[in-house]
Amino acid sequence: MGVWRRLSGLDPVMMVFTCPYCGLACDETELAPGGQAHLQRAGPDATDDDFEGYLFGRDNPKGVHFERWRHQYGCGKWFHAARDTVTMEVFGTYKAQVEKPPQAIVKIIKKRRPDWGSDT
Repeated sequence: MGVWRRLSGLDPVMMVFTCPYCGLACDETELAPGGQAHLQRAGPDATDDDFEGYLFGRDNPKGVHFERWRHQYGCGKWFHAARDTVTMEVFGTYKAQVEKPPQAIVKIIKKRRPDWGSDT
């Protein structure tokens, strides 16, 4: 699970993620962001509009968001993270080879954000 770590008395909070592959807790400076998670790729029969949407269309919610991150200065693997874009709270991380967030992560989000409407 992600946790918050205060760098010093007055410094802003930095996000900390736990890599689901190697188990290391690392702050965001050790990671490379990869954008929105769980995108559906446009297939070979897709229209130009579908392909354009895949390449350029991204959600940018205020609140709960699912993102891809790479453990750049660690094991090098890609993983997914659920976090709040307003508070920077990290709800959890999970391996990238899944089509939707694990129920354990969804349960944590719903407990902390009861008004969150999941479309997963």
